Formats: sequence, C-alpha cells, structure tokens
Amino acid sequence: MSIFSKLITLFRGASYEAGAAVVDANALRILDQEIRDADNALGRARDDLATLVAKRRMIEKEVQNLRDQSARYEGSARQALGKGDEALAREVATRIAELETDIGTKTPQLADMKVAEERLHQTIAQTQQKVENLRREIDVVKVNDSVQRAQAAVASRGGSATAALGSAADSLKRIKERQMIQDEKFKAAAELEDRRTGADLDAKLAAAGILPGHSSADDILARLKAPAGEPAPQLEAPRLQIEAQPVAVEKKDS
Repeated sequence: MSIFSKLITLFRGASYEAGAAVVDANALRILDQEIRDADNALGRARDDLATLVAKRRMIEKEVQNLRDQSARYEGSARQALGKGDEALAREVATRIAELETDIGTKTPQLADMKVAEERLHQTIAQTQQKVENLRREIDVVKVNDSVQRAQAAVASRGGSATAALGSAADSLKRIKERQMIQDEKFKAAAELEDRRTGADLDAKLAAAGILPGHSSADDILARLKAPAGEPAPQLEAPRLQIEAQPVAVEKKDS
C-alpha cells in the first residue's frame, strides 16, 4: 500500500472518529429529531389510511347502487317477460349482466381494501406504541444525562468546594468568638454600672432581707397570725453591723 493510500485511510479514520464524536455529543438532539421524524411519518400514514377508508366507502356505495339497479332491472325484465316482450327482456338482461360484472370486479377490491385497512391500523398502532416507549426512554436518558453532568461538575470542582467550605467554617468560628467577646463586654459594663450606683450591693442586701421595707415569708405569716384588731408586730429591719456598734470619739485635752 502506498503512502498516499495510507494517508487517505488515515483521513477516513479521522473523519469517522470526528463524526462519531459529533454524533455522541449531540445524541439526545439526534434522538429528539428522530422522534419528530417518526411522528411526521405516522401523521402521513394516518392521512393515507384516511384516504384509503374514504375510497373504500365510495366503492361500497357504488357497489350498493349497482346492486340496487340490478334488482330494479330484474323486476323490469320479469314484467317484460310477463307481457311477452322477450326482446325487451333480453335487453334488460344484458344490462343486468353488465351490472353484475361490475359488481363482481369491485367486490374483491373492497375485500382487499378492508384487509389493507386492518393491516395499516395495526401497523400504525404498533408504531405509535414504539414511539411512545422510545420517548419515555429518551426522557429517562435525559434525566440521567443531567444528573451525570451535575455529578461531573461537582467532581471537577470538588477541591475548590472543599476549600470554600473550610474557609466558611473558619469565618463562622471567628464570628462566634467575636460575639462571645462582645457579650462579655456587655456583662462587664453592666457590672461596672451596678458598682457605680450601688445596685449590686442593694441586690445582695435585698437577698439577705436586710433592706428596709423588705418583707420575708416569716414576716407575712406573723402578720396573718396576729389577732384581728391588734396591730401587727412591727419587725424592725436588722441593723447593719456598722450601725450597731457605737463609734468612740476621742476628747481633746483642753
């Protein structure tokens, strides 16, 4: 084999591979077009079947008319024979023979047309079922193709997606830490404000039942047990230790 022949073979092989690659890349589009072509062919087949049915019905009407004419002529021929006019009866008989010949020719045609109609009905129904099955399979293939493309996209971007998730987790951690620090700042500021106003000390005194005007459960029970009409015992609030002890005052020598 010459170099030129090998180059031609190589070119044919490359052309085939390129064509196959194009076909594979557009397989779904090609399938859709093939389905449309099948639908168009079915449409034309239905039109042809409708035309055949119309022609068959026309021939049936013609055959029925021929039979009606033959029946009328038979009656006329009998009347002519009854009157002794055999020549007229023969003429009518000739016409009846022509009609029966025409009927004999068209009757087999009607039978063939009916067989063809039935065969076309079955073929169209089977083809329609095949097209519907193929269309459903194509729908499944399209869904699988979309899922596989999505999986391929996720796989190709897996590294960047993992890095992005890691970066997002770090950002979330920093935000939580910043929020915790801010909460502690708010708590410290509130504590400082309580110290400045004495609210923290008042809270401790109230909890200990020392603040004036504070009533404990025992105080309320004592008031409820007091006889009616007698003043409830006034319980003096405990005095602070610094108030209970007198402060000594030094006298200066005159």
